[in-house]
Amino acid sequence: MKYTKKIIIILSVFAFLSACSTKKNTVISRNYQALTTKYNVLFNGKEAFNLGVEAFNYSYEDDWFKQLPIEPIKFEEEKTNTPFDAAEEKAVKAIQKHGMKIEGVERNRQIDDAYLLLGKARYYDQRFIPAIEAFNYIITTYPFASLINETKIWRAKANIRIGNEEFAIASLKLLLKVKDTLQVNLPDEIKELGYSALAMAYIKADSIQKAKKMLTRATRTLKNKEQGARNLFVLGQIYSLENKKDSALRVFNKIINFRRAPYKYKIHANIALAKNATNDATSLAILKKMQKLIKNRDNRAYLDELYYQVGFLHEKNDSINSAIAYYNKSLRAPATSNKQKTFSYEKLGNINFKNSKYQLASSYYDSILKIAPDTLNLRIRRIKRKQKNLACLINFENIVTKNDSILKITSLSKAAQKVYFQKYIDALKKKDEAAAQLKLNQDAFGASFGGNSLQSNKGKWYFYNSQSLGYGKTEFQKNWGNRKLEDNWRWFSKIAANNSTAKDSSQVGKKNLRYDLASYLKTIPTDTIVINTLIIERNQALYELGIIYKEQFKDTKLAIERLERVASLVPTKELILPINWHLHKVYKELGDEEKASKHKNVILIDYSKTKFAQAITSPNKPFEEEKSINEVEKIYKEMYYLYKEEAFEETVTKINEILSTLQNSKLIPKFELLKAYAIGKYKDKESYEVAMNFVAVRYGNTTEGKQAKKIVTQLGN
Repeated sequence: MKYTKKIIIILSVFAFLSACSTKKNTVISRNYQALTTKYNVLFNGKEAFNLGVEAFNYSYEDDWFKQLPIEPIKFEEEKTNTPFDAAEEKAVKAIQKHGMKIEGVERNRQIDDAYLLLGKARYYDQRFIPAIEAFNYIITTYPFASLINETKIWRAKANIRIGNEEFAIASLKLLLKVKDTLQVNLPDEIKELGYSALAMAYIKADSIQKAKKMLTRATRTLKNKEQGARNLFVLGQIYSLENKKDSALRVFNKIINFRRAPYKYKIHANIALAKNATNDATSLAILKKMQKLIKNRDNRAYLDELYYQVGFLHEKNDSINSAIAYYNKSLRAPATSNKQKTFSYEKLGNINFKNSKYQLASSYYDSILKIAPDTLNLRIRRIKRKQKNLACLINFENIVTKNDSILKITSLSKAAQKVYFQKYIDALKKKDEAAAQLKLNQDAFGASFGGNSLQSNKGKWYFYNSQSLGYGKTEFQKNWGNRKLEDNWRWFSKIAANNSTAKDSSQVGKKNLRYDLASYLKTIPTDTIVINTLIIERNQALYELGIIYKEQFKDTKLAIERLERVASLVPTKELILPINWHLHKVYKELGDEEKASKHKNVILIDYSKTKFAQAITSPNKPFEEEKSINEVEKIYKEMYYLYKEEAFEETVTKINEILSTLQNSKLIPKFELLKAYAIGKYKDKESYEVAMNFVAVRYGNTTEGKQAKKIVTQLGN
C-alpha cells in the first residue's frame, strides 16, 4: 500500500512537470511558466535593475551652474560589474529557460517583459546597439503588448545616445502624435516619458525652440514628480538663457508651488528666481524670500549658493558693500563647493577690478585658478588671461613700492634711519610677545584642562589643582626653558643664563637678527651705482605701468598718475619722448587741451624730427619710418652680437636708448625679447620674469610674445 502511494505521487509529479513543459501549449504550462518567470527570475532581475538605477541616481551630482540634462545619467568610462549585469543575466535566463515559442508564437506572456528588462539593462550598461536589438524584437514580435509604447520610447532614447536623433524624433512623433489620434489617448505617464525623450532628441539636434515645446507638453500633468520637476527646471533654464526672464520666473515659481517636487529642485528654483529678477520691486521681494531661506536650518547645505545670490541681488541694486559682505559669507559657508567658490571669488575680483584695486582683484583671480575644477573651461581660461595681465602689472607695482621704500630710507640721515628701524623692531617685538602669550595660554592652560589625565580634577581652579599645575609647569619649561621672573621675560634677550634645557642652551648662543638694529642698518645701500640702478628700475616700472593702465585697462586716471610721476622724477633720456607722447594722447582724449598742449610742445620743440612730431603736425600723413627696415635689422644684429659677447648690462642700456626711436617699427618685439633675455643673464629670477611677462602681455600676438609666454610658463613651474 505504501509503495503504491509513493508510485502514485511520483507519477503525479512527473505528469505535472510534463504538463508544465515549455514545449506544450496547455493552460497549465502557460500559467506555470508565466508565474515562475514573473515571481522568480524576472522579480530578481527587476530588483537588481532597480538597485543599479538607485546607485546611478545616488552617485549623480547635478551641476546647477549649467543647463541640466533631461536624463540624469553619467556613464562611466571604465566599466565594472554592476547590478545591470545581474539584471541582464536574469532576463536572458527567463528567455532561455521559460520561453514557450510554439509554432512561431511566444506563449509565455512574461517574455516581452524579459526583453524589455534586457534592453534597459544594456542601455544603462552603455551597450546601446544590443539594447536596440532587444527593443526591436519586442516591437516586431509583440506589436500589441501592453508595454509596446514604453519600449518604443526606450528604443528612441537608445538611438539618441548613439547620435541617431533623427530616427528617434520620427518614431516618437509617430507614437505621440499619429497614434494618439488614431485610438484611445495614451496614458499621461507614457506621454510624459515620450515628450521628455523627444525634448532630449531636439536638444541633441540643437533645435531648442522645439525642445521647449516638448518640455511644455511633458510638464502638463506631472505624474512623475522627479522627471516632471527636472523638465520644468530645464525649461526655466532655457528661458533664462534666452533672456526671457518673465517666462523663466513663471516656470521656476511653478516648481516652487509643485508640492511633490523633490526639495533640491525647489531650493534651486528659488535661487534661479534671484538670477532672473527683472526689476527692483521683484528683486526686493525675492531678497526677502532668500533671507527667510537662509534662516531656515534645513537649508544649511545650500548656504553658499543662497549667500551668493543675495550678494548678486545687492550688487544689482548697487549696494556694493552689502554684496561684498554676502560674497564673503558664501566663501565661508559650510560645505562650500569649489565651483561655487570660483564664482564668489570672481565677483569679488570684478568689483575690485572695477574700482581700480588691481592687486586685490588679482589675489581673488589667483584663488580661482588654485581651486578651479576645470582649467579648460572657457570662463576659467578668460580669468587666467586676465590674471596674467594683472600679474605683469603687479610685478611693476611691487618694483615701484619696493624701490620707493629703499630710496626713502637711503635719503634719511643716519640718526633717522636708526629711529626708523628701532620703531620697526619694537613693533615686531610687541607682535611676537602677543603671539608668545597666545601660545602659552593654549599650551599650558588649554592643554592641561583638556587632557584625559586631568578628568578626575574636573571643576577645580587651575592653581588649586596639583596635576594641572605640574602639567603646566612641564609644558612651560618645554617651550620656554627656565626663565627669570622679570619684565619682558618672553624676549630672546631675557633667556636665563642657567637654562638647563637643551633647547634654550642652543638659543642662548644665537643672536636673534629680527631684533638686531645693526643687521638692518647694514642692508641700506650706500653705493651710488646701486642707488641709481634702483631709481632707473623704479622709473622704468612707472613708465610701463602708465602704458599698461592706458592701453590694456583703459584706466586713464592711474595712467596719468604713473606717467606724470615718472615725468617729475627726471627719467632717463629715452623715456622723455614716449612719456610726453602718451600724456599728450591721454589728455587729448579727456578734452584737457591745456595739458595736452603742454606735452605736445615738448615733442614739437625738443623732438621735432621724430615721427611723434610728424603725427602731431601732419596727422593724416602716413608715417615715414625714421630708419629703414634694413637699418633697424642692422642695429638689432649689433645688439645681438653685444648680447653674445655677454655684455648684458650694456645690451639693456643700448636697447632702451634705441627703443624711443622705433615706436612704429615691426622689429620692436625682437628688441624687447632680447632685452628680457639680457636682464635674465645679470639680474635675479624675479626681474627676468617681470621682463618676460611684459613682452608676453604687450606683444602677445607676435612670435616673440608667444615665445615669452612659454618662458613665463616654465618659470612658473
